[in-house]
Order: sequence, then structure tokens, then C-alpha cells
Amino acid sequence: MYAYAAQISQQEKVISGAFAFGMHLLFLALLIFGVTWQKKVEPQANIVDLWASLPSPTKPQAEPPPPEPVVRPEAKPVEPPPVKAMAKPEVAKPDIALKEKAEKERRILEEKQKQAKRREEEAKAAQKQQQAKQAEAQRLAREQEDAENKMIEEYRAKIQAGIYQKMQPFDDLPKDTYADVEITVLPDGRVFATNVKKNSASARFNAAVELAILRAQPLPVPKDPALFSSHFRRLDLTFRPKQ
Repeated sequence: MYAYAAQISQQEKVISGAFAFGMHLLFLALLIFGVTWQKKVEPQANIVDLWASLPSPTKPQAEPPPPEPVVRPEAKPVEPPPVKAMAKPEVAKPDIALKEKAEKERRILEEKQKQAKRREEEAKAAQKQQQAKQAEAQRLAREQEDAENKMIEEYRAKIQAGIYQKMQPFDDLPKDTYADVEITVLPDGRVFATNVKKNSASARFNAAVELAILRAQPLPVPKDPALFSSHFRRLDLTFRPKQ
């Protein structure tokens, strides 16, 4: 601040000196102009006031008083906050929402496991039931087959017995004499054809068997078309001499 004020004072002194120098030059110019003018004009009595001394330069303006120093309040020392006793860490409380979520998931998992076990048991029960049905069907099929076989044997025995009734006895033939005959039968029991397939070389016995077959017709055959077609349309019977 003091340097600034000194700079202003120096500038004012320079201005004042320049102003005084200018006044002197102006005065000198007036003198020269006056002398020259007097030569052209008649001389007159002129009164010239001479300055005893040059005018004093303009007084510099008063320097502003220096600013009063700013008095800052003394900073009070900051006291550190009182150290609090460290609180004991609180035991983390279980998250109720998380616990409820876990419990819900556990119940859902248990329910899924129960449903899977129930489905597995139902599948096993269905499999056992299916196996039982299959076993029952097989049992019925066996029973039906047994019954059918029994019926077939009964019809065959009845047909053979009827043919034997129509056959004449042969006391003079050996006991090992036999004849395998294929009989073609119509659905009403009538004989369509006979064919001795294999015999013991007794033409007389073979002819007697074929004659007995023709006499015994209509043969007692089953009324069931399927059973007749599969087992009685062609009959293979073995005959021996009637004793």
C-alpha cells in the first residue's frame, strides 16, 4: 500500500515539473512575440510585470491514510472430541424376512418331494396293477387254452370212439398193426375224404378203417367255426385192430 502511495506522489511531482517547464516556455514565447510585435507597431509604453519567481508547482494531493491493520481474532485451539468408549459389537439379529423365505422354500421343497414320492408310488402301483392284469390275462389264456385242448381231446376221442363202433373186429391181425388216417371233414360233420398216410402193410385193415369212418359220419365236431377250422377240418387219427 505504501509503495502504491509513493508511486502516486512521484507521478504528481513529474506532472508538476512538466507544468512549470511549460509555463516557462510559454513566457519565453510571449517575450519573443512581444519584441517582434513592437518592431511593427509604434512603440508604446508597456508595463511588464516580471515574476519574482516561478510559480510553485501544484501541491500534490494528500496521500490517503494507510489502512488500519485488520485485527483477526485469535483462533482458539480446537479441542479434540472426547473419545467415546467403544461400544460392544451387537450380535447380528437374524433377518426375519430371509428366515421366512428359507422356511417357505423348505416347505415347497418338501411338498415337491412328497408329490414326487406319491407319483412314484402311484407309478409302482399302476405297474403292479398292470402286471397283475397281464398275469390274470395269461392265466385266463392258459385256462382257455387248457379248456380248448381238453375240448379238442374230448371231441377227438368221441370221433374216434364212433369210428371204432363202426369197425369190424380183427382177431387174426398182429397187435402192432395200425393205420394213420387223415380225414377231411366238412363243417356239418360229413366226411369229404380219407387218406391212409401210414400203415403196417395191411390193406384189409386199411380198407376196414376207411369204411368205418364213412359209416360213422356225420362226425361229432364242435360248433365253434374257429375251433373247427383250426383243429377239425383235417383230423389225423391213429387206429388199431379192434380186439
